[in-house]
Amino acid sequence: MHKSNAFEIDNGLTRMDLPDLRINYDPVDPDQFDRPIISFCIETGQDNDELPLHSHKKGQLVVAAHGSVMCRAPGGLWIVPPQGAVWIPAGVLHSNCVSDHGKVYVVFIDPQASMLSNCCCTFTISSLVRELIHRLAVFPPLYPVDGPTSRLGRVLLEELVQMSTEEMYLPISTDSRLQHLASSLLNNPADRSTVDALAARYAMSERTFSRLVFKETGMTFGRWRQRLHILVALQRLSAGSSVQAVSLDLGYETPSAFITMFKKAMGQSPGRFLAERSSFSTPFSVSWHEQQTSRP
Repeated sequence: MHKSNAFEIDNGLTRMDLPDLRINYDPVDPDQFDRPIISFCIETGQDNDELPLHSHKKGQLVVAAHGSVMCRAPGGLWIVPPQGAVWIPAGVLHSNCVSDHGKVYVVFIDPQASMLSNCCCTFTISSLVRELIHRLAVFPPLYPVDGPTSRLGRVLLEELVQMSTEEMYLPISTDSRLQHLASSLLNNPADRSTVDALAARYAMSERTFSRLVFKETGMTFGRWRQRLHILVALQRLSAGSSVQAVSLDLGYETPSAFITMFKKAMGQSPGRFLAERSSFSTPFSVSWHEQQTSRP
């Protein structure tokens, strides 16, 4: 498989090919389990992991316990930092790329039981929701429908609707020029080309370029590029990169300049933001294989 980070049009959907894709964890088919809500713990090894674009009859909540997850779906990219989650409604084509040595929980919810949004979105996970997801992952997915595990699932469903949303989304336009620009900046986030230079790159005036970006993304170009930097930074910081290394990767002259930008956008410094999202630590952490041998 060739190395590429390019965005391509695939049946009208935004598609991103990541380098050297390989699956080093067992994919889970949630539609084979006739339960309103099920939870799995998945741990990955080294190198990027991504399933091809796919969909489920159930909605999917992806929770990052350690490392980060980049989710792609029609219209954009969602980053899931530690202690965050992304919601993917039933039937929506999507794919998730987990950072090296990542640990995620995937919670699948039947559409008839879900009270969550019909659109993709990201959430902050409360400590209660986190522990409920942990606990539910201990038990096999075909738990007794009238037992304590079923009651636990109902509590989790009620708590999920109270989660607060986060701005961890980068809109990706279907316009081929803006898709090319997104691909270019994701490959080289240190590119500090001016709006005028970027407009000339796509044979547009600065005014036309700015109008196109705002029309397609709902953001000014400056804000859109800042959001891209935030998502790239969170992905790399969650994977263990230092603030200094990330600031250089993003083209900032000094780490303090990067920290100032991050704090202005997120309300906290990168260190404090990630410190408050420390890795899960619970005795109920189990893998997919261990889950299959657990008792209900």
